[in-house]
Amino acid sequence: MKKWLILILGSALGALMLAGYAGYGKKAKVPPAPNGIAFPKGYLKWSVISVAHRRDNNTLRAILGNRKAVAAIKAGKINPWPDGTKLGKLVWKDSNLKNWPKATVPGKFVHAEFMFKDSKKYKRTYGWGFARWKGMAQKPYGKDANFSKECINCHRPVEYQDWVFTRPAVLPR
Repeated sequence: MKKWLILILGSALGALMLAGYAGYGKKAKVPPAPNGIAFPKGYLKWSVISVAHRRDNNTLRAILGNRKAVAAIKAGKINPWPDGTKLGKLVWKDSNLKNWPKATVPGKFVHAEFMFKDSKKYKRTYGWGFARWKGMAQKPYGKDANFSKECINCHRPVEYQDWVFTRPAVLPR
């Protein structure tokens, strides 16, 4: 129970922090991705399920999951993830604090990217719909629907993990 309380509190605090970066509350319409996937409404209410730091491009990532994803994590059923799972990744460039230079903190917002699990709808892309929006303006990524081939090629090393790099963070009980 404590584990889930910490997850819920962390998610709430994370959502509040993220709200300032993502323009939470604004009514600007974000265009769909070139493959027709709509920007997910309410993603800031999802739970933070993990974090990541990429040393190759110096970015920090908060990984979010919808209720279906959190239930799958709790049940230990993430390989494969169930249909209806939605995963989000919010990405910032690394930055440092002036008074604590050893700390790495979020800097400039880079992009928001999402994976939507629907084994029938996204059969051609191994059960996942991929979408990305760049910058604070949330400009759709990709010239046409074929951009998802780039996503599949990147995720190929984890095809045995249902095409998902993220491993949920383990919390104390």
